[in-house]
Amino acid sequence: FSLPALQTCLFLSCLVNDVQFYPFQRLGVYFLPILSWLPSYPVKQFLFSDVISGLSTGVVQLPQGLAYALLAAVPPVYGLYSSFYPVLLYTFFGTSRHVSIGTFAVISLMIGGVAVREAPESQFLYPVNGSNSSVVLNKDACDARRVQVVAVLTTLVGIIQMIFGLLRFGFVSVYLTEPLVRGFTTAAAMHVVISQLKYFLGVKTKRFSGPLSAIYVSLQITKTNIPSLLLGLVCLVFLYGIKVLNERFKKRLLVPIPGEIIVVIVSTGVSFGLSLAETHEVDVVGKIPTGLRPPTVPEFSLIPKLIPDAFAVAIVGFSMTISLAKIFALKHGYSVDGNQELIALGLCNFIGSFFQTFAVTSSMSRSLVQESTGGKTQIAGLLSSLVVLLVVVAIGFVFQPLPQTALAAIIMVNLIGMFKQFRDIPNLWRTSKIELAIWLVSFTASVLLGLDYGLLAAIAFAIITVIYRTQSPRSSILGHVSNTGLYYDVNEYEEVKYEGIKIFHSNSSIYFANSDLYVSKLKEKTGLNPEQLQEARKALKKQKKKAEKDQNSPLKVCAKVKAREQRNGELEDKRSESTSEEAVFLEPLSPVRSIILDWTTASFIDSVGAKAIKQVIKEYAAVDVRVVIAGCNRNLLAELDSLQFFTGDMNTSMVFPTVHDAVLHCQNSSSR
Repeated sequence: FSLPALQTCLFLSCLVNDVQFYPFQRLGVYFLPILSWLPSYPVKQFLFSDVISGLSTGVVQLPQGLAYALLAAVPPVYGLYSSFYPVLLYTFFGTSRHVSIGTFAVISLMIGGVAVREAPESQFLYPVNGSNSSVVLNKDACDARRVQVVAVLTTLVGIIQMIFGLLRFGFVSVYLTEPLVRGFTTAAAMHVVISQLKYFLGVKTKRFSGPLSAIYVSLQITKTNIPSLLLGLVCLVFLYGIKVLNERFKKRLLVPIPGEIIVVIVSTGVSFGLSLAETHEVDVVGKIPTGLRPPTVPEFSLIPKLIPDAFAVAIVGFSMTISLAKIFALKHGYSVDGNQELIALGLCNFIGSFFQTFAVTSSMSRSLVQESTGGKTQIAGLLSSLVVLLVVVAIGFVFQPLPQTALAAIIMVNLIGMFKQFRDIPNLWRTSKIELAIWLVSFTASVLLGLDYGLLAAIAFAIITVIYRTQSPRSSILGHVSNTGLYYDVNEYEEVKYEGIKIFHSNSSIYFANSDLYVSKLKEKTGLNPEQLQEARKALKKQKKKAEKDQNSPLKVCAKVKAREQRNGELEDKRSESTSEEAVFLEPLSPVRSIILDWTTASFIDSVGAKAIKQVIKEYAAVDVRVVIAGCNRNLLAELDSLQFFTGDMNTSMVFPTVHDAVLHCQNSSSR
């Protein structure tokens, strides 16, 4: 990106403005966000920082691409392809300036699980010399089939993400709440570590995953390749030490120490110099083809089997990217478009799949490197992809002796941050039991059921908690704070109270799932049950008729009406007795004459909720208790109108903008 090229972009941008093609320009900027910042790219201020950041990120991208290909169950070179094409495409279509797109442990593991399931090694075992007693694995055929499966899965993931983006479904990420994602990624980290034990120990066994996989691997420990184990331990300790140093001295270091590339170079040199593959049977990366592969059409006949997996990978991948993008956007003062991020990821995966890449998302570790080393724009990401391209085109053969145990060590050390998420448990215990339950269910389900079904179970549980919260809202009776316009719970403030008025507050909307509970709580908290008051009225009528028939005795009517009265939030029984010879109906059945429904926090109401409220208002009206509504917003009022709530005795005069207005109205009505 030279200065003349940038000037050309500026010229084209001005030309578009001059010919007044505003709709086309806006459409182009929407689908190609690079056009919004590249024409005004400050070369002198940003270019040097982006170059340093791009080179630093590329140095990290290279070993991670090789390592995460093992998780995806494809040869390491396909990890390099996945670190080049998608990163290049995201530069043009992404809206975040700091996330590093490419391979990621969790997504790679999910893809690898699908590849192993659809192309197990047992399908590629062939007898030796025509004898069924000894078989050999046709590794080339197995790898080729898994690459096909992964390419089709990545195509599907890209299509789903693009469709979601075009339909503006960027909001789906809100269902992946932070405790859910953190519990899920912690479980995924456990799966990743278990899957890498095979390579770390140098055990010659099939790939195995699941809740009992650790036990399965431990049974093979007697077959451990000692040189692989020793080399892996050295790499593990070295990488952890570098990680600690980078964290402790990050403010003093211009760029982080590239521990991963050091491990790759040194372990490759040691493996080549000591001929570890030949003399000690240490598994190595093997052949890395030089140059880029021509595009090929994926085998679409596999699509029906992969649709559920594609949805899981698409949603998790987008959730990782948008969460990181929002963090960096907030920190650096710009905005990201969730729908455009979906389209960008979809294009990266869809187009990349024709070049045999596997699904990608943003990586926390690489994004932090890209941002902390001074990256300003996705020019840094573009340069990091060019570093990978250089290796693929020119020097890929150099890494053929790279031991797989070194790659396993790189993966394990990069998961330390995910295992630190276990610290969430005591924090959530103190702050939110429901969010703790979501974290634990997400973690447990993902460990026991696998990442795909575990994610679905976690999302279902998270939705159930939302339903539970709205179905069982907290309700209270409010009272007025003297000399203010404030209304608080009478249980919290003993001095707030209103004589003859009950203000009922519930912190939820009213719909089919909680309408019955709302009505029952209303009757319980106010201490007024219309059915009981009606029964008391009937009893008084019978006693009056009986007294009138008794001509020989004076009219004495003794009526005992049991009314439940709430004083400062406590329900008390109060018996009111009237032994007067006057008509007992001149006295009210209850000291409460008005009930105010505080709907300040209600955002919607459905037909079931409207019918329930309408019915309870009629029941209270029958016992001379008036019910009014306060704090009803315009949208809620429009919903009530469309549900034909204001018919018959119901009209808009019973609705007040604030609780205080409703209180004043009730007081004036009672004084007349």
